[in-house]
Amino acid sequence: MLNQTEQYLNFEASQIAPDSWYDRIYTGDARAVMQTLPEKSINLSFWSPPYFVGKEYEAHMTFSDWQELVAGVIAGHARVLDDGAFMVININDILCFTDPGMPRYMADNISNKKVAVTRDDILKVKETHPRATRYELARLMGCSEQTIQRRLEHNNVRGGKHAAGTKVFIVGGLLQQWAEAAGLFLYDRRIWHKDPCWANSRWHSNSYRAVDEYEYLYIFWKPGIVEIDRNRLQPGEWAQWGSRAVWQIRSVQRNARHECEFPEMLAERVIRLFSDAGDVVLDPFVGSGTTTVAAKKLRRKYIGIDRLAKYTELAERRTNGI
Repeated sequence: MLNQTEQYLNFEASQIAPDSWYDRIYTGDARAVMQTLPEKSINLSFWSPPYFVGKEYEAHMTFSDWQELVAGVIAGHARVLDDGAFMVININDILCFTDPGMPRYMADNISNKKVAVTRDDILKVKETHPRATRYELARLMGCSEQTIQRRLEHNNVRGGKHAAGTKVFIVGGLLQQWAEAAGLFLYDRRIWHKDPCWANSRWHSNSYRAVDEYEYLYIFWKPGIVEIDRNRLQPGEWAQWGSRAVWQIRSVQRNARHECEFPEMLAERVIRLFSDAGDVVLDPFVGSGTTTVAAKKLRRKYIGIDRLAKYTELAERRTNGI
């Protein structure tokens, strides 16, 4: 019996009719499905892969699995992208990447202390009671033994002092490396400035880390002639966002359909800027179908792919108003 990964990769070309390979949403691993698409058939690819942040739909993956998946999908574009076409990836850095080899991050959170006892206070008492345990010091100072431990060692004996540390992991360099190996080159990058994600920023009240409020758009080019048509946008649109590096777009307010749904306006801008009516737009991680919805609305052909049938069915319903 095939395991889950082998089943997703066992996508047969016979599942695609020669005369109707576009305006369809496929269930399967994007690496396998893309192998069955016609060569140089894609005029624009816009997608947002799993971010490796522990979402339900990516929980089965290790970091190696994630790298293999994203690198493999990028590699598949070398064949299906038309010459001069663009691949646009919406992604964020991994903001809490677990690193067992990272030194323990220690912080003396002065503004958040509920007990007035300081480390210096404890050290003074230890001078007169050098053999006192932390329990004895706690009784002497009228506080908990946990407070003694926190002040002396800058950690919490009851809350994760043995857990591996986390750091920010920059993903842009990996994307560029994988893309160039496939013959695609980083043409441009933009920032999508969204709503601050206060609810997801557990650290915003007790560290110097910033809340999450932007993502990246990495724009890769397959060598070939690029058709520049300024008529794709109105003059005011060029000034407002077409020629701007930072796009101000509100986040999806309720991710009821998908854990990581991006706004339709983001897809519309990418599609309008980098493709023409009648072009074929690919999203190899179609999710809830935002890209295919926008493509159809803008009179483009579309192809969506997702490994989970519940999302391809959702994308199909949204795209075709079922």
